[in-house]
Parts: sequence; C-alpha cells; structure tokens
Amino acid sequence: MGMIESVHILRVIYRLNISRQTRLLRPLRMRIRPVPELSSLPDDAPVLFPIFLKLQGRRCLAVGGGRVAEPRIEALVAAEADVFVVAPKVTSNVQKWAQQKKLVWENRPFELSDLNDVCLSVCATSSAATNQAVYEESQKRGVFCNVADEGELSNFYFPSTMRRGALQIAISTSGNSPDLEQRLRGELEDKYGPEYEGWLAWLGKAKKSIFADPLSPRRRKTLLRKLSTQRGLEDFLRRHGMGVAEENR
Repeated sequence: MGMIESVHILRVIYRLNISRQTRLLRPLRMRIRPVPELSSLPDDAPVLFPIFLKLQGRRCLAVGGGRVAEPRIEALVAAEADVFVVAPKVTSNVQKWAQQKKLVWENRPFELSDLNDVCLSVCATSSAATNQAVYEESQKRGVFCNVADEGELSNFYFPSTMRRGALQIAISTSGNSPDLEQRLRGELEDKYGPEYEGWLAWLGKAKKSIFADPLSPRRRKTLLRKLSTQRGLEDFLRRHGMGVAEENR
C-alpha cells in the first residue's frame, strides 16, 4: 500500500470517529438543562446573612428538650450561653447538663414570661400551638427565634458546623438539604484534620508577637501570610515532631 492510500484511509477513519463521537454527544447536549439564575429563584427564597455570634453569658431560651431540641441546646451550651430550658420532658443528656449546672431546666410548659430578658430562642416541640406562640411572642419582643423544621417560623437556622478549635466552618442549605450539609461537613473534616486546632492556636500567638514588634504594615502582612500557607502548616507540624505522612492523613 502506497503513502497516498495510507493517508486517505487515516483521514476516513478520523472522519468516521469524529462523526461517531458527534452522534454520541448530541443526545447528551439535548439532555442538559440550564442552571437557574439567581433572578429566577422564588421571590420568597430567604436571603441569609452569615454571622458568628458571641453568646457567652447571654440568656437563651430553649422550649422543648427532646431528641430534636437536644443538638440545639448542646450548641448553645458549647457557646457558653446562659441556657434556660422549659419542657415537661427532656433527654438524658439535657438532664445531665442540668445536673452539671451547664443549664437551667424547669419541668413545665412554656409561658410567655419565659422570654423576659432573652436574646435568642429555640423551640422544638410536638405542639404546633406552642411553636407558633413562641415564635409570635419572640417577634413582638425583637428576639431572634428558631423553630425546628419550621422555616417560616424561624429568623435563623442552625448550620452544620465543622470545628477544629478556633476554626469553625458553618454550612447551610437554608433547610433545603440537611443530608448535603452533613456530606459537606464530612468532606471538610477529612480535609482539615485535628492538627489545625493546634496550628491555629499557634498562629494566634504568632500574630500577637508580630504586632508587638515595630514592623511596617506591609512586613506584618507578608509574615502573617507566609505563616498561614500550607508550607507554614508543614513547618509547624515538623517542629512538633510530625512527619509529612501524618500531615496528609
């Protein structure tokens, strides 16, 4: 077979392959749907403002102490809030926290006066009337309220949170997909391991030390940026006797 014939056959094969690929791709293109733009979202879709609150010592009310209320109460306790729980029944964990003086629990139904001097309220009961009453009274008093599984009766949502000491990454889908929140949280926990807690604590001390020195703002910024890089993390871990293999686990 001559050179001309070989080139001709290669061209035919190339065209056949391109034609076949085009036929295979065409149905895929037809199945693609455009992603909705922000302007096409429902008019009543909530616009959320992400924020981390300092609740230490602030009075927070929890109405209900069951399985649904427990993680909300736990989050308030972890924030060192002054937690006040009103519920006829509570979980064993809530009882334990009350015994440990981490919160105050009163075994009774909700009363409107429970919202006195409260800065934030959460509600998780099986009574629609109670949930509605807590929300409406909270709104009258200008108290931010969250009613479990009731987006329309909530001023805020509890996000799924990944914690590594001072590092917190909060994830919210505005209640659209709690399962997705949990999956993303797991991925973040894998990516940012326990070593970030110690590293971030050290970065805080380094920041104070750098600002205590008579350096120019530009020099401070350069030093802080270098310390917070991936290489900075690796250097920190090596100084504390951890190898690269451990860092990437």
